[in-house]
Amino acid sequence: MGGMGGAGPFGRGGGGGGAGFDAGDIGDLLGNLFGRGGGQARGPSQSTFGRGADLEADLHISFLDALRGVTTSVSLVSDAPCIDCQGAGTAPGTSARPCSECSGRGVLDENQGFFSFSRPCQRCQGSGRLIDHPCLSCSGSGVTRRPRTVKVRLPEGVKDGQTIRLKGKGAPGRQGGPAGDLYVRLDVEPHPLFRREEQHLRVTVPITFAEAALGADVRVPTTEGDAVTIRIPEATRSGRVFRVRGRGVPGPQGRGDLLVAVEVTVPTSLSAQERRAIEALRDAATSSPRDALGV
Repeated sequence: MGGMGGAGPFGRGGGGGGAGFDAGDIGDLLGNLFGRGGGQARGPSQSTFGRGADLEADLHISFLDALRGVTTSVSLVSDAPCIDCQGAGTAPGTSARPCSECSGRGVLDENQGFFSFSRPCQRCQGSGRLIDHPCLSCSGSGVTRRPRTVKVRLPEGVKDGQTIRLKGKGAPGRQGGPAGDLYVRLDVEPHPLFRREEQHLRVTVPITFAEAALGADVRVPTTEGDAVTIRIPEATRSGRVFRVRGRGVPGPQGRGDLLVAVEVTVPTSLSAQERRAIEALRDAATSSPRDALGV
């Protein structure tokens, strides 16, 4: 159903050295500037472990599924937690130990007068721990690249080109860091009858000349699989639009309307009886639609 995943644009995600800058970064910066950690023990922050990268994938769905909402899945190839070490990065039966350089904090403090600055520990690369026996499958990173499937729950009324964010379904973080997000871009197939116009749906219904001239009750299909009946008044012009309330696109603010455009059709072949009837109508006409042109 879905396409290949990849790192998102605009600096999304962190694990691979992206340009993203979030509230956590600001908090760390302010903490460093104003003496956070001046002798006070604290564990490594989430950003210390390395947040996983955000990923993107395409998902193709039908027009009706987009209207009704659907639970489906998207397939992608990306980093995922290592199966052998469960993302820990250590060989089976072993565990990481606290870094002796930073006492497991992941950062080292530098006091410069009134201010205290923190910098990532170089020995443990900011993780706060050392792995003496790395997992052979992932070389101690805790992640491997493999195909995976992610379930996607789409609400009713989604539209073509819309992006759905799945928090924590992106690439896993390094050495226990938080996972990134997965951004699913929707590709909605067009429908042979209906066209979407924001929260409304439009459908074109053919009618005969007799129905347009004399009026008629006409049945109109809907996206729910049933039909509604609308009244065509006398002397209806081709292209006139009728509105059926509450049969459009569902959404948080309610459901839109179904816009029904009628189109007067001209028969491509006539029976002898039909030809005589149309000729009689022509001969009985007392005016022409071209009279207003003065010709």
